[in-house]
Amino acid sequence: MGDEGVRTQQLTQEERERYSRQMLLAGVGEAGQQKLLASKVLIVGAGGLGSPAAMYLAASGVGEVGIVDDDVVDLSNLQRQIAHRSADVGRKKADSMARTLATLNPAVRVNVYRERISEDNAEDILCDRSYDFVLDCTDNFPAKFLINDACVRLRKPFSHAGITGFSGQIMTVLPGESPCYRCIFEDVPKEGTVPTSREIGVLGAAVGVMGSLQAVEAVKYILGIGDLLVGRLLIYDALTMKFREVELPKRNESCAVCNEEVMAQEF
Repeated sequence: MGDEGVRTQQLTQEERERYSRQMLLAGVGEAGQQKLLASKVLIVGAGGLGSPAAMYLAASGVGEVGIVDDDVVDLSNLQRQIAHRSADVGRKKADSMARTLATLNPAVRVNVYRERISEDNAEDILCDRSYDFVLDCTDNFPAKFLINDACVRLRKPFSHAGITGFSGQIMTVLPGESPCYRCIFEDVPKEGTVPTSREIGVLGAAVGVMGSLQAVEAVKYILGIGDLLVGRLLIYDALTMKFREVELPKRNESCAVCNEEVMAQEF
């Protein structure tokens, strides 16, 4: 993010205590914590992936978190969507998650978008608060391609993750520098060709692993530390407890959203 993402005021005593263990880390310290407190992350999807991601980002001191979701909490969600409680059944997920984050860290500003992301609103939402990083925590392919395309057009770095059954995958995209989601998967698969969690189920704790990894990627990007999952797809198998990394091909020169000609255009 650079120095422009650092707050000018000093940390309060409460902040020093709250984030003390994190600030001990090499690459974080007080300057890094200032960057986190000045940062803004947008989370699309307040479900199984979005829950742990949002909670860890709020706990780490990310100053502003946006939540995009138009769905309501259902009893079947509670097995994996840990930002919600039994008392939240029937409430908007975005509101339920906002309350959870406020309880976890009252200093975090939460922006709520009680709407489904679409071609009509995606760019407006992404630009609303000049978000630094985006997390794709959705559970359907049309939304994932939509988020990819909008983020690439707006040059917004983002983390993609998905999971069904016991297996998940995650990658990070830096538009113009790395292959995007569409470079790898090209287009929305035909309905019925890829099994969904509604059909084969999903392990709640495994979803938590993937959402937590998305939070890690966001924090690393904000702080400018470590190696992001750029040009790499990390695959997780909870049954064998193994991670497998796949090196992705370079940007597809014929990709409709991130080819050189498109990326050279101003937006």
